[in-house]
Amino acid sequence: MNTPDALKVTPLKGLRGMIANNMRRSLDEAAQLTHHAVCCVDNLWLRKKKMAEQGKNVSFEDLLADYVVETLRKHPVINGRVEENEIRLSRSIDLSFAIALPGNKLMAPAVFSADQKDLHERAAARKDVVDRAKAGKLTVSEMTGGTFTLTNLGRSRVRHFTPIINLPQIAILGVGETYNELSLTEAGDLVTKKLMGLSLTFDHRAIDGGPAADFLTDLCLEIESPKE
Repeated sequence: MNTPDALKVTPLKGLRGMIANNMRRSLDEAAQLTHHAVCCVDNLWLRKKKMAEQGKNVSFEDLLADYVVETLRKHPVINGRVEENEIRLSRSIDLSFAIALPGNKLMAPAVFSADQKDLHERAAARKDVVDRAKAGKLTVSEMTGGTFTLTNLGRSRVRHFTPIINLPQIAILGVGETYNELSLTEAGDLVTKKLMGLSLTFDHRAIDGGPAADFLTDLCLEIESPKE
């Protein structure tokens, strides 16, 4: 029953109720810890610009997913799931993308075998699952079958946050705001760098803090390295 001063009352049922239950279950079951990092994205944006000049328009998120896949290849211990009291690492990188849908709904459809696709194939596959998520045409396996999740708040003013693991996956990467900051070069000159906040939440049952930090550090190095 609505209280007299209630603006709106929305029952936690249907898809919203399922999302709420999954979030609560994730916090109840997983030993969640979040590492935060800051990386320079100058080379990422330069790569995007060069590709656009060649007529290859690729989104920021698709480029970021490319770096995530490359880093997961080097750190297979964070690509997998915890199920039936077992840590099950995956040969395939099935990358989930968290997306917000109308009506305060959230989904994370998976692009299966993301590591077997090149940048453009993966971008097309991501667009396909996002479009079908909006149309309500995802399969159950696409909604639940990922091995690692990417969630992006880069268009907001949030630089770091604590994303909740998409159970039963081992980890989720949160992408924060990209912002400019003055920095001193070794020669003592002031330059402007474009920086981005990253937040990695991982299940401490499956991976310790050191290996998780190594993954996040290598991801930053991958993003910061120049690419053709």
